[in-house]
Amino acid sequence: MEQEPLSESPVETANTQAEEFKAFLVIIIFFFPILTTLAAGGYGFIIWMSQLILGPPGHG
Repeated sequence: MEQEPLSESPVETANTQAEEFKAFLVIIIFFFPILTTLAAGGYGFIIWMSQLILGPPGHG
């Protein structure tokens, strides 16, 4: 069995950093807006369904 080197070469480190930065951009530009929209829509749906079942909020 061969042991892997303890440190990566500068080229591999640069490639890894570039890949991580691209993944970061994908998360920030695509994933978070989609997740936020789904969360807000889901919350609105829960409120809508609760008002359908329990009635609109009132003065009790």
